[in-house]
Amino acid sequence: MLQALEPSVAAVFITDELARRKPRKTDYLREKLALQDLAARMADQPEEILPRFVDLGMEMTGGISAGLSLYEENPAPGVFRWQYLCGVLAPFNGATTPRDFSPCGITLDRNAPVLSVHPERVYSWIAEANITVPEVLLVPLYLGGTDPLGTLWIVSEKEGHFDSGHARVMAELAAFVGIALRMQQSEQRLQQALLEQETLAKEMSHRVKNVFTITDGLIRLSARDSKTKDELVEILSGRLHALASAHGLVRRNFSDVGRAPHASDIGALILAIVRPHEGTAGDGARVTVEGPPVQCGDHAMNGIALVIHELTTNAAKYGALTAEQGQVDVSWRLQEEKLILRWAERGGPRIEAPPSTSGFGSNLVQRTIVRQFGGTLDYEWQHDGLVVTIAVPVATLST
Repeated sequence: MLQALEPSVAAVFITDELARRKPRKTDYLREKLALQDLAARMADQPEEILPRFVDLGMEMTGGISAGLSLYEENPAPGVFRWQYLCGVLAPFNGATTPRDFSPCGITLDRNAPVLSVHPERVYSWIAEANITVPEVLLVPLYLGGTDPLGTLWIVSEKEGHFDSGHARVMAELAAFVGIALRMQQSEQRLQQALLEQETLAKEMSHRVKNVFTITDGLIRLSARDSKTKDELVEILSGRLHALASAHGLVRRNFSDVGRAPHASDIGALILAIVRPHEGTAGDGARVTVEGPPVQCGDHAMNGIALVIHELTTNAAKYGALTAEQGQVDVSWRLQEEKLILRWAERGGPRIEAPPSTSGFGSNLVQRTIVRQFGGTLDYEWQHDGLVVTIAVPVATLST
C-alpha cells in the first residue's frame, strides 16, 4: 500500500488526484467499439489481443506512449519485461525493470489503478535511461482476475492529464482482457487435452497389438519347449508375469503425451522380476541388485524383462537358487556407450561342465540380446556357479 512506502517514494504517487479530477465527457460508443474490437481479436487473432489493448489505451486516454510490463517471477522476486510498447518509448521494448522497486510492482500490490508523477525522481533506473515521465497511469492486468500478468502503463505529455474517467475505462478494458486471455488459455488446454487423448489412444492401440504379438510368439515357442501341459503352463505363466512387470513400470497418461518417450529405471525392473526370490540366505540377501540409474523405453523394458526372467528361472530350477545358501549378484555399469550387465551365481550345485544342449530359454536370451539390442552375450560355467556377461549399446535401450 502507498501508506507503507518511504516518504520519498510516496511523494511521486498521486492516485488520490484521480478522484478529484472531473472526467471528460464519456464516449460510451467508443468504449463499446473497443470491447467489440478486443472480442473479435480473441476469436480470430488471439495473439493480437495484448498489442491492441496497448494501442487502445493510448488512443482512448490521449497518452504519448504506452506499453505492458509483463511479470516474470523467476528469478525471485521477479522482474517486469516491457512489451508491445508504442509511442515515444517504443525503443525500450524488451527492457526489464525490478519487481520490488517500480511503479508496476506497487500497482500489482494494490490491484487497482495508480497515478504517478515524475517517478524518475525516485526510481534511479528510469532516470539512468534518460526517460522523463510527467505523469503515468498504471492499470493492473490479471488473468481471470487471479493470476498476475503485469501492468498497462500510459504516459502523458504533461502533468494533470489523467482523470478518473481514464482510470475507469482502462480498468474495465483490463478486466475484459484478463477474462479473454483466461478463456483463450482454457481453450488451448482443452485442445491440447483432446490432442493428447487422441495420441494416447493411438499409442495404447499400438502397445496392445505389440503385447498380443509377443504373447502369441511366447505361446508357440513355449509349446515347442514343453513336454507336458503343466510344464507349458509354468513356463508361459512365468514369462507373462515378466512382461506384466515390465508393463507395470511403463505407465502413460495425458501429461506424458508430447514429451520424450516414457522411460523407467532398469534397476526397478530387475527388482520386480527377482523379488519373489529375494528371501534371506545366511547373513546376506539371496539376490542382490546394484548399478547406476539407466533409463529404458517400454520396448527395451520388454526385452530386458524376458532376459532377466529366463536367467532367474534357470537359477531357480538348476542353479544357485535351488540351494538354501545359494546367491545371485546382479550388477551393471556404463562403459564406452555400452551397458555391461553381469549375472553371477554362487553357492549352488557344483558345475562340472557346460550343458550339452541349450533350451528355449537360453535361445530366447541369445536372440533378444543379439537381435533386439545388437549386443553380445558371454556364459562362464564356473564350478561355483554360472556367470553371464551381457553388453548392449545404451542407445538401444531408449526405445
